[in-house]
Amino acid sequence: MVGEANEDTQIEVSEEMGFDANASSASIEHKAYARVGLLGNPSDVYYGRTISFSLGNFWASVRLQPSEDLVFLPHPTHDLVQFRSLDHLVNRLHKEGYYGGVRLLMSICKVFYNYCKENNIDLHDGNFTLSYDTNIPRQAGLSGSSAIVAAALGCLLDFYKVRHLVKVEVRPNLVLNAEKEHGIVAGLQDRVAQVYGGLVYMDFSKEYMDNLGHGIYIPMDISLLPPLYLIYAENPSDSGKVHSTVQQRWLNGDEFIIKSMAEVANLASEGRTALLEKDYSKFAYLMNHNFDLRRRMFGEDVLGALNVEMVEVARRVGAASKFTGSGGAVVAFCPDGPSQVKLLEDACQKAGFIIQPVEVKPTCLSDIDRKTVLSN
Repeated sequence: MVGEANEDTQIEVSEEMGFDANASSASIEHKAYARVGLLGNPSDVYYGRTISFSLGNFWASVRLQPSEDLVFLPHPTHDLVQFRSLDHLVNRLHKEGYYGGVRLLMSICKVFYNYCKENNIDLHDGNFTLSYDTNIPRQAGLSGSSAIVAAALGCLLDFYKVRHLVKVEVRPNLVLNAEKEHGIVAGLQDRVAQVYGGLVYMDFSKEYMDNLGHGIYIPMDISLLPPLYLIYAENPSDSGKVHSTVQQRWLNGDEFIIKSMAEVANLASEGRTALLEKDYSKFAYLMNHNFDLRRRMFGEDVLGALNVEMVEVARRVGAASKFTGSGGAVVAFCPDGPSQVKLLEDACQKAGFIIQPVEVKPTCLSDIDRKTVLSN
């Protein structure tokens, strides 16, 4: 970040000329990490509470280079426009869909510009070229789209030198609004985790959402977490389909959904206490119960057999497990230690799933970011 570069932010002096003299002359790069919804998801869409963390195993990076014109560079893999044949094209669209990341870069620029205009934040006239890269598995419920948008937002804040004028609590809303431009179904939880980094407890109670326009976000010490493991499939399901029927039932006042979603939200509150007290037996129970409640609400046909099997593979060796998001990946905890981890690794290998230790990324907030929180 400007004035405080870290491993997730790189600022280099650009030797290129011909830009507005008032514009930033530095090349800026930001990373945003995948996220794991640890407890309480998906209640963030329903005035609930959640705990999430930044997953250092995967990330998206966006690079901003000052330039004469405003340019968006397509990714050579994710924004492919040249194919070997019609068969190649059709197979590609079946697996990847029609859209890459350039659309996301465009939409966050639009949302950022409109926000600044509405809030009388002046932007200089300099232009730039945006490019991106990502290694976050597609459709794995790890928030790959929002990671691209969050990283791009970081670049814009620094290029226009307005980081101190856009409050941290507001930034997840900007990320989500950019995704909504493309019909992406989501809540604020993922964007909070990616904007804040680290481990975060979030309260999206209606009172806060109505009065503040956002939730209350409380960073937690990542050392409170026990060792966790990520399980995912190479060909996961579409995480965007899972919210649909439940959300409509909730809006229609379905008593079962409303009661169950409130119970899911309470798991985050209980989980925060369990982590603070390092009561990992309780924590394991809460993880399992979170998935059980999701299964009751959504049903296995919606969740998908492959996704459910990832959870069950972990449970069969006694590990606690739940979705990281809406399906495609699972987070697991082995309360019995290394011997149980070995059993889990063997079971995942046999089932054809990928398993790796979770790397929790610490908070990415700078001193400037923290001051915007304190100024509230």
